[in-house]
Amino acid sequence: MQKVTASIITIGDELLIGQVVDTNSAWMSQQLNNIGVWVQHRVAVGDVRDDIWNALDEESKRSDIILITGGLGPTADDITKPLLCEYFGGKLIMHQPTLDHVTYLFEHVFKRLMPLLDRNRKQAEVPDVCTVLKNERGTAPGMLFEKDGKIFISMPGVPHEMQGIMKDHVFGLIKQRYEMPHIGHRTLLTAGQGESMLAEMIQNWEEALPGFIKLAYLPNYGMVRLRLTGSGEIDLVEHELDRQFALLKEQVKDYLVVDEDIPMHEVVGRMLKAAGKTATTAESCTGGYISHLITSVPGSSNYFYGSIVSYDNRIKENILHVKKETLQTFGAVSEETVIEMAQGVLQLMQTDYAIAVSGIMGPDGGSEEKPVGTVWIAVGNNQRIETKKLWFRFDRKRNIELTSINALNLLRIFILKTS
Repeated sequence: MQKVTASIITIGDELLIGQVVDTNSAWMSQQLNNIGVWVQHRVAVGDVRDDIWNALDEESKRSDIILITGGLGPTADDITKPLLCEYFGGKLIMHQPTLDHVTYLFEHVFKRLMPLLDRNRKQAEVPDVCTVLKNERGTAPGMLFEKDGKIFISMPGVPHEMQGIMKDHVFGLIKQRYEMPHIGHRTLLTAGQGESMLAEMIQNWEEALPGFIKLAYLPNYGMVRLRLTGSGEIDLVEHELDRQFALLKEQVKDYLVVDEDIPMHEVVGRMLKAAGKTATTAESCTGGYISHLITSVPGSSNYFYGSIVSYDNRIKENILHVKKETLQTFGAVSEETVIEMAQGVLQLMQTDYAIAVSGIMGPDGGSEEKPVGTVWIAVGNNQRIETKKLWFRFDRKRNIELTSINALNLLRIFILKTS
């Protein structure tokens, strides 16, 4: 069974200058991998004719499927459609079903919030050598081309529009056209041990893996995901993945967080929900980021009551009842302060567990005694509070993210120990 390969071309100057983050490639790669397509190359190009043309040439030599996003809008900088028309030797024609769809959107969905302009109608023009893929979520249709046995699919750069076309048309088309090997994954999350030490621990097991199974190390925010990937005949792949995954879990059992590919905040949420317990946060340096992570999971209202963002010391005193003497004697970034923050938010919110954090995220505000990156974390319940001091050496954004993930992990450990 032959491997089916894909390349992804994303188009737009905004991607190259960092004004817009390319989330399309990541989403497409994940989804294609799930159906057995290997994405072997991703390239971003600006709104430059020759660059786009050359990318089409190069990727068609490399892959069976070339997916293109961007450059299909109604403005002058959107040059993808006329370029594709020239590249595949066609001419632009009005596609009546697309024009009807565009007209319907402006007359009934947008409801006169904006007029239907000629440039909007022109989005219904397509090369006569393409197969039109209806865009239910927007005005620019997807377009399918074929050349030298390769297929090219052009889609809008707007993520939810691209995703709709992929789900409605592209995945089904690929499955019909290609016979692909099965690709299976198993992923677990570890905490408390670095990538290098994990590799040392499991070296003998990893070296004995069969050739059709590969191990990937995915470190992030003090955690390491280990992912097994197998490719081949479905029954053989799934059986061997199960066997090797069980061996891997045994090898890393002292650092295992969860044997699924889910983030730390979802792990904690599942634990709270399963136990019928609730939690709250008192956040200073993270500014509500921990509660943002928790509430990003659907159903989190079952176990999360709310948060106090006590960025200013007056909030710590007046809302969380941190003693003025504590702040004056030990400072806001101290073990004593986060203990009283945790106790205060437990009393205020009446939950089973609490997280409290206070730190110096930078780039300024540090001292010789408490440099930038110093963080105190407290987790606990009404019977017991545990604390931990950490120091991070990164920029403000990453320090906040690392503080939040480590705080959630401390709560996870506390729940395990006390439940």
